[in-house]
Amino acid sequence: MARKLKNEDSGRSRGAINRRKFIAGAGAALSFAVIKPEAVRGSQANSKISLGMIGCGGRGQWIGALFQKHGGYQLSACADYFADRADAYGNKFEVDASRRFTGLSGYKKLLEGKVDAIAIESPPYFHPEQSAAGVEAGVHIYLAKPVAVDVPGCRTIEESAKKASGRKLCFVVDFQTRTDPFYVEAVKRVQAGDIGEMISGEAVYVAPTPFAAQVAQLRPDPGDSERRLRAWGVDRVLSGDIITEQNIHSLDVMTWILDQAPVRAYGAGGLKSRDLGTCWDHFSVIYTFPKNLIMTFHSKQYGRGIDDICCRIYGMDGVIDTHYTGEVNIKGKTPYEGGKVDNVFTNGAIRNIATFHRNITGGDFSNPTAAPSVRSNLTTILGRMAAIRRAEVTWDEMMKAAEKLDPQLTGLKA
Repeated sequence: MARKLKNEDSGRSRGAINRRKFIAGAGAALSFAVIKPEAVRGSQANSKISLGMIGCGGRGQWIGALFQKHGGYQLSACADYFADRADAYGNKFEVDASRRFTGLSGYKKLLEGKVDAIAIESPPYFHPEQSAAGVEAGVHIYLAKPVAVDVPGCRTIEESAKKASGRKLCFVVDFQTRTDPFYVEAVKRVQAGDIGEMISGEAVYVAPTPFAAQVAQLRPDPGDSERRLRAWGVDRVLSGDIITEQNIHSLDVMTWILDQAPVRAYGAGGLKSRDLGTCWDHFSVIYTFPKNLIMTFHSKQYGRGIDDICCRIYGMDGVIDTHYTGEVNIKGKTPYEGGKVDNVFTNGAIRNIATFHRNITGGDFSNPTAAPSVRSNLTTILGRMAAIRRAEVTWDEMMKAAEKLDPQLTGLKA
């Protein structure tokens, strides 16, 4: 899945951690971690964590290589609706043909195979169901963002994460920005009061479309169920629309800095740049947070010229300025020089994979990434609802309505 901008340059500020050395050292150390026999079902001490991959497209194969490179995982099973994708993954990572599963229920067969953990990289609509099944099967969960496409799905994820902690299972959501040292330090300083009272701000996600190939696959027969599934990135129900599936990165940083959910939103948007798909290509939303703190949000997914995933919040004493592929800093009365983010798309995933391994082998089942991920996911859904209705929608109204999206999976094989 994914698709963030990958042309980040490296950069460091005075006194910053040399992150490449840190990552390399951490990865090497974790590769030789001793797994407690009670921590991983069916594993012996010093063995690798048996990992099943659910969703074997481009994102699944990309992150599968990062799990393999870590050294603490055995890529032992895979599942995808499409046999060609399951086979491509299986051939790449030497997964036995008997451990490659297809169809909508392929993930269930994978779970019957007694893996220790699963990585879920399927279209977002399926994340809640697959996560819940994984927890019920007693395996650790590594989940791609967004965690869900609707309110009921978010509630399922919230419940599954709590249940995982109770059953001594790890549940990690793969947001890359939350692992970056510059982001972590800047947010910590803002929450400690370094920019004073926060008054207003903006979040932005502007980029060209990452789904041109999917549109081309859909074009010969837009009504074909399997073509629609292959082109899930331009399907509102399967993806959650761009505000949920893509723009969540900037909105997650917004809610992370503010450490709260919005109380209401008003929005607009539409689709003008292509003739296929149900996802919009631009959104504009005004969010109101407690104490009448106003945040504006804008996204576009077409054209060329400027790419940026940004969150900027203004306080009485300064401003925090963050960019997914650029500088993160604080300017004002108490400045923080920060620095340029170092390939957060890849390095963030590497850090999350290392954390997942460390938590499993160390018995840390606190699962702190789940709750904030649900909050930011719901924030995107609030913005989507407000924009589609072109009316103000409150958080309470959204939660009470609990609208469930219908995937219309008729015609797909079980």
